Amino acid sequence: MQPLDTRIPAVLLRIDRNPFHHGTLGAVRSLGRAGVEVHLVADDRQSPVQHSRYLHRMHAPPAPGASLAEVAAVLRRVSRRLTGPAVLIPLDDASALAVSALYEELTDCFLLPRTPGNVAERVADKATLARVCAQAGVAHPATLTPESAAVAVDRLGAPAVAKWSRPWLLPRDTGLRSTTVIGSPHEAAALFDRRAEAGSRLLLQAFVPGAREADWFVHGCAGRNGVVRGGGTGRKHRSWPRSAGLTVSGEWTANPALWSAAAQVVAALEYRGIFDLDFRRDASTGDFHLIDFNPRPGAQFRLFADGTDTDVVRALHLDLTHRPVPAPEPLPGRTFLVENYAPLAALRSVALPGQRTAPASGELAWHAADDPAPGAALRRMWRRHVVRRLRAGVRHRSHRVLTSLSIRAREHAPAVLPGTPNRERAVTDA
Repeated sequence: MQPLDTRIPAVLLRIDRNPFHHGTLGAVRSLGRAGVEVHLVADDRQSPVQHSRYLHRMHAPPAPGASLAEVAAVLRRVSRRLTGPAVLIPLDDASALAVSALYEELTDCFLLPRTPGNVAERVADKATLARVCAQAGVAHPATLTPESAAVAVDRLGAPAVAKWSRPWLLPRDTGLRSTTVIGSPHEAAALFDRRAEAGSRLLLQAFVPGAREADWFVHGCAGRNGVVRGGGTGRKHRSWPRSAGLTVSGEWTANPALWSAAAQVVAALEYRGIFDLDFRRDASTGDFHLIDFNPRPGAQFRLFADGTDTDVVRALHLDLTHRPVPAPEPLPGRTFLVENYAPLAALRSVALPGQRTAPASGELAWHAADDPAPGAALRRMWRRHVVRRLRAGVRHRSHRVLTSLSIRAREHAPAVLPGTPNRERAVTDA
């Protein structure tokens, strides 16, 4: 492994409030194991990440929806506690877009990749990604911005995929997801009616028919010279939610054609820095459609830790500190598993105390022999999280049942004839 410059700390930024974001822990461990001082700017006081032995310090993040000036003020406050410039790595879309927009203002205290113009915003916004793909000559599903959800579904057919164009603006606790597979005009209309809550446009996208395990992803880091290092092509075996969610189980699978398509998009945009691309293979044509372009590390980026233990996060640190990134040593067949979404599979991967906590050919998101505290904290927190969700679900279902019974009772109650005394009113008056 090429040694990282341990004189240069790393600052990880995440504005999104998500205590179970395993990609954050992956970044903390990756850099911390290499001897880099890791600072985390995130609201992870209730997250297993805070227990990692590789985390040097936590800092209060900007509030969700913070202005660029507020984000800059927080980062400058953090930089004043450091001895010199630090590598800054955003871990969610809101952070990535803010850092991109603040490039000129932050370069005196942070090391950042330089991407021209508003490329980060163009690729992160689902509404403009289709144009990006057309310009790069990469397949992308037909996408509509509907004025009427029913008409759009009728044109695209069902099932279709509903997406909010700027998912980082979705408010918490609304139940709205960034991506939803819908099967009818009625389901589309229900989402269409919630546009004011979402904060961005609703898009409807043609569903790409895929055979089993049709979902793929590509991670990489485009260095200052444009060369992509530190990643690979992977196949998604399991996701949450199913068919439209994060990778629960993935495998490093060599796919030269897909790697070439990803490099084509990155080169066309002159993109620099870490990227995470989601593709879906069309079972009827064999084409790989680019579904999402995330201008930051994917949560499962540690899948692509190669034979030199170089991943996209380390590759970025090496590049920005002007150190050579090692030639890639791919490890096809390597796996990645997120335990809290696949507990039974995780039990098969976790061995007895004192032995390995994951197969030599794979990695678990939370459990690690050299850093066991986050895994133990996850077990405690996830149990409480599941219990709360179950109780909330029971209350919600009970409320719906009672409401339904009340409506039925009113609908079937006998009418009171004119002149007939109301017994309930009479008793009350008495």
